[in-house]
Amino acid sequence: MRMKCWSFIIALLCVCQCVWAQQPDFSELEKVIVAELQETNAPGASLVIVRGSQVIYAKGFGTANVETNAPVTPDMLFRLGSTTKMFTAAALVQLAEQGKLRLDEPIGKYAKGLSGKIAALTANQLLSHLSGLKDTATMFGKHDDEALGETVRALRDDFFFAEPDKVYSYSNPNFWLAGYLIEAVSGKAYADQLNESLFKPLGMQRTTFRPTLALTYPLAQGHEDGKIIRPAADNAGNWPAGSMFSSALDLSRWVIAFLNGGQLEGKQVLAPSLIATMMTPRANLPGSQNKYGYGLTLATQRGVKLVEHGGSRSGYGSFIRMAPAQRIGIILTINKSGGSLNKTLEKASELMLPFAAKAETKPQPITMTEVEMRNCIGVFGDGSTTIEIALQDGKLIAKTGTRQSPVQKIGQMRFAGLGNEFVLIADANGKAEFLHAGGRTLRRQAK
Repeated sequence: MRMKCWSFIIALLCVCQCVWAQQPDFSELEKVIVAELQETNAPGASLVIVRGSQVIYAKGFGTANVETNAPVTPDMLFRLGSTTKMFTAAALVQLAEQGKLRLDEPIGKYAKGLSGKIAALTANQLLSHLSGLKDTATMFGKHDDEALGETVRALRDDFFFAEPDKVYSYSNPNFWLAGYLIEAVSGKAYADQLNESLFKPLGMQRTTFRPTLALTYPLAQGHEDGKIIRPAADNAGNWPAGSMFSSALDLSRWVIAFLNGGQLEGKQVLAPSLIATMMTPRANLPGSQNKYGYGLTLATQRGVKLVEHGGSRSGYGSFIRMAPAQRIGIILTINKSGGSLNKTLEKASELMLPFAAKAETKPQPITMTEVEMRNCIGVFGDGSTTIEIALQDGKLIAKTGTRQSPVQKIGQMRFAGLGNEFVLIADANGKAEFLHAGGRTLRRQAK
């Protein structure tokens, strides 16, 4: 009997050692994030990594407040920016699955007081950025629940830059409207509905949209140019597009449920059908093989399928990357305006995912005929941003404001200019009708 007992203990130790041996070495990753915080002048960040149904790494870096030097911890609240959109989408899909609305019907059937063309939009068009609405974001505004309805009811029919379903273009007002639709069909304030339908079931105990509640928990202050932003930016009229307060550890509970068919700690907290609906491709991203689902970008990187979204707002930045097949999740929160830690994200991804070898290819300029160049020229805008593509001395140039640069063709309707890549989308006659860059699309203006 004693020999059997010792055999069991030895076998158990071998299993434990095997498990421990599989734990990744995070030391090089930590060097990358420390260096990148310095490079980007970001005060602090949290990083959490999920594998399967467990958090296998959680750590804060840097400071939550440059005045007190309080350290960042992974349970500390940050404001997310547009990573919020996946939660707004989830809440609306939940309501649709409960039979309270159809995602392919005009939102004016449910939400009242909207301008005519806006009322004719569907939830599908809003959640997939196929509405044709312009983009804007106002960081400062009212703080009460009524602000959301006031904001979307003030949108007029001239807020469209293109016909619905014509082209993908990222637009924050799509999700303001989605949040207003949530209020209309649930009968609750947007912030309350998400708390009841998502945050509580997931055990995201500190997550909220309400600043006065967020202030009662450890909170990383938002920074810009190395200073705390005072007063802190807030606009309840824009909450559904990018204003959620959460911690990397709270977000890990969402990620674990998402990667495990809606299960968390042995309980079914999200419907598998909700996850499948959000991950269904809805829109093609111009010039890319990537797609957009509902509040999620669907991408393939070096052979691995990813579901992800980032956020950028006053004082903060964030990113959630999930690899469903491998059940890996990476969560980053940063307390700097528009903060992103791309090197850290990629290092963590390389550590955790079976990425194919990186192909070091640099796009080569492609010679264009004069006819091809003339088909590219035009002034492209959405009422706030304007980019002109012109022909000068036999060469294409791009202009915006006081900036000007040469334009090079680097692929099929892909170009480089003004320090970025952009895509031109041709009409039936072969002439550029839209210019797409950085997720946003501009339309060629009439002469």
